[in-house]
Amino acid sequence: MTVSIVATETSTLTIIGTPALAYGSNLAFLQLVFGYIVARFVISFLLLPQYFAGELYTAYQYIERRFGAVTKKLTAGLFLITRALAEGVRVFATSLVVSAMLGTNTLTSILVITLVTLFYTLQGGMQAVIWTDVVQFFLYVAGGLVVLGELLHRISGGWEQVVQAAGDKLTVFDFGFAWNKTYSFWAGLLGGTFLSLASHGTDQLMVQRLLAGRSLRQSQVALISSGFIVLAQFALFLVIGVLLFVFYQQFPPPAPLVKNDDILPRFMVTHLPTGLAGLFVAAVLAAAMSTSSATLNSLAASTVVDLGGGESTAAEKTVERSRWITLVWGVVMIGLALWAQQWGPVLEAGLAIASITYGAMLGVFLLGRLTRTANAKGTAVGMAIGLATILIVRFLTPVAWTWYVLIGTVATFGAGYLASRALAGRERFQ
Repeated sequence: MTVSIVATETSTLTIIGTPALAYGSNLAFLQLVFGYIVARFVISFLLLPQYFAGELYTAYQYIERRFGAVTKKLTAGLFLITRALAEGVRVFATSLVVSAMLGTNTLTSILVITLVTLFYTLQGGMQAVIWTDVVQFFLYVAGGLVVLGELLHRISGGWEQVVQAAGDKLTVFDFGFAWNKTYSFWAGLLGGTFLSLASHGTDQLMVQRLLAGRSLRQSQVALISSGFIVLAQFALFLVIGVLLFVFYQQFPPPAPLVKNDDILPRFMVTHLPTGLAGLFVAAVLAAAMSTSSATLNSLAASTVVDLGGGESTAAEKTVERSRWITLVWGVVMIGLALWAQQWGPVLEAGLAIASITYGAMLGVFLLGRLTRTANAKGTAVGMAIGLATILIVRFLTPVAWTWYVLIGTVATFGAGYLASRALAGRERFQ
């Protein structure tokens, strides 16, 4: 189960976007991952017990029990929009690799990726997705290690030369504080904690995995241990980015780099032996399809159960409806992947998109879990104010995206709590 969690949150954004970050800056992104680890402990003991207390198919059924059907639909709707947009970025990132290796255009690459993922998702459902995750995890980690070894072999002077030539690119910590600094220790620890609280505690993509555990204890252990594996995984791909920087200092490319996201695909095409290049393409596709298949499952499940009342219909009809809805979401993902070409660096684009709505979602869940006075009307007010606040921050201030979830959560929770107190005479917690 631990491997499935890691594979689900690892996508082409990690494999392609993480080396690009280190190539252009340093290892400071790791500060965000430290927050991911803290969040896993909080989720394990604050939210997971509530999810396992009843028979739940989605995270948003907990919101329904606490605040009613309307609030559940609002949070589920936010999830559907956020997850679909973020997955569009992931599919586009994968198409960069496929296009570079096979010489296909972006549309063809996106179609191939999505159709193959749809095929095995529809054939095997969640069981196929989880078992495929295990295989894909080992495949893309092996691919990363192969690239790491190949770079060290090709760089004259080996690791010693890397340390000497990289300079401050091996820097991890930045203890300076500024709201517009994306990767500082405080933005990483606090922002990363709230980002992961939302992504792993309220997002159906990950909650679906956690609810698949045989027991609360198994899910807690799997979630916490996955954090340390993710830390090692990000470190691997960040170091690959530093190695690529040193490599291209020694062997300048014949053509200038258009964008940093192209740096790893370029190395694969021009410098890896054919067999190794094929292995790494398989690794990238593995990570992409692992996340995409999980996304399709979670989008279909939330659509049927949270928006369509699927839990109250016959099992056979629910499964049939889920298959058709999965196909519809596949088509939507194709369109969003084509649109994502305009959204900037893939890793930051994917995380920033999610961060805009995650704060409101997490604020709602915390209102339900931490207060007894919060009610449906007050929570709806808090949710609206939280979303408005983060949109103002996003478009009218220079605040870095790593702070978005924390700001959105505080705004939602605070406004929801005060509004609930004001409306306490009309609606009481049951």
